Amino acid sequence: QVQLVESGGGLVQTGGSLSLSCAASGRALRSYTVGWFRQAPGKERDFVGAINWNGDGDSTYYANSVKGRFTISRDNAKNTVTLQMNSLTPEDTAVYYCAASDPTRVSSTTDHYHSWGQGTQVTVSA
Repeated sequence: QVQLVESGGGLVQTGGSLSLSCAASGRALRSYTVGWFRQAPGKERDFVGAINWNGDGDSTYYANSVKGRFTISRDNAKNTVTLQMNSLTPEDTAVYYCAASDPTRVSSTTDHYHSWGQGTQVTVSA
């Protein structure tokens, strides 16, 4: 299976930007659907977005709460997937995880993802 490691988290002010990276080892990330999730203290792990190969190119999917602010992209040469986050608010504060799943489907539920990174903390100050 693929092993995933997130990086790029940190502290940022409201309105700022962060770029999170999900680096893979063991397998090529292009062989998977890659999802991003986040979990705030005391809350469930929520879907942020995903990227999936549709045969002609990558398709991306986003939760309504981040649509227009977050962008997911894939770099096959570096074997990474990036989550670019703009216009951040304190409500975006959470631990962010990337995860890999069956390349033939896209899901917003955690059960469909079989490989997870350890997470990276994102804190947005008011």
